[in-house]
Amino acid sequence: MQILIVHAHEEHHSFNAAMKNLAVATLEEQGHRVVVSDLYGMKFKAVADGEDFLERRDKSYLKRQMEEKAAMELGTLAHDIVIEQQKLLAADLVILQFPLWWFGLPAILKGWVDRVMTMGFAYGAGMRYDQGGLKGRRAMLALTTGGPESTYTDTGMSGSMDQILFPIQHGILYFCGLQPLPPFVAYGPAHQSDEQRRAELARYHQRLLALDTLEPLPFHPLAHYDERGQLRPEWLT
Repeated sequence: MQILIVHAHEEHHSFNAAMKNLAVATLEEQGHRVVVSDLYGMKFKAVADGEDFLERRDKSYLKRQMEEKAAMELGTLAHDIVIEQQKLLAADLVILQFPLWWFGLPAILKGWVDRVMTMGFAYGAGMRYDQGGLKGRRAMLALTTGGPESTYTDTGMSGSMDQILFPIQHGILYFCGLQPLPPFVAYGPAHQSDEQRRAELARYHQRLLALDTLEPLPFHPLAHYDERGQLRPEWLT
């Protein structure tokens, strides 16, 4: 299996970096081929703008989706975007490794999504959700939080982790055809002892060994919705 890890943390000695390093070592020991996109190390350009297109169909007005679609057809996407898209196409599994910032992705990782998941490549007409451009591949979020697990519940001050991650897992990964696996969340490692952090890494190690046995999150396919985007009555229970 080929695995792409997209790593989004600026500190090489961070817990996120330790998780990334553990994943590379564990997965390679299992015989998998691992490719890492270290976004900070690459100095990945996070801002989506007109420079993402080597040529523009409309030079007077930037309509991003239309330019993305045209660039896919003409082969005129910026080189760094094309490289990341090639990594995605070659991958059987994509792991996004990041700290949860403001209840979402760090800017550099959100920028990677904005620039790499282009129309005509990851999504488009007839290319959404289980029919997205990256269908046939799986994905998993591996992340850290600043607060303890007790705050990330239905009655906790931060809300449930399922709610927080829904826009990423359903609105980005599944929307583009990827099958999201249950996320791995390390809660508050900055506030843990060395022993507790080692235990969290051991827990992640076991998750990595079990990747082949994990069932994807149960999101509905397009066929379960009507023409208004509402679940059909037979799927409401």
